[in-house]
Amino acid sequence: MARRRSSYKRGWKHSKGRGRETQVTCGFCGRRVPKYKTFSVVKGFSIGDPSLRREISSQGRYGLSMMQKKIYACPACARHRNIVRRKR
Repeated sequence: MARRRSSYKRGWKHSKGRGRETQVTCGFCGRRVPKYKTFSVVKGFSIGDPSLRREISSQGRYGLSMMQKKIYACPACARHRNIVRRKR
């Protein structure tokens, strides 16, 4: 029987013992996944008005971090939303 080549190779490794990895929630579907399997995505928006942008940046670091949020995507959602693609 011929050996089939894997079309998708995962690049992650275990960081702790089996069953001890920290679990995070997928930001798209809500599934609980070990953190080492997820793909991190930064979601946010930008402000086009220069006067409003100056006002927010005057608040310092807190004002800019308020507009961006780091979420985690499970492998299924990452493939569905084209965050990561299968190798061919």
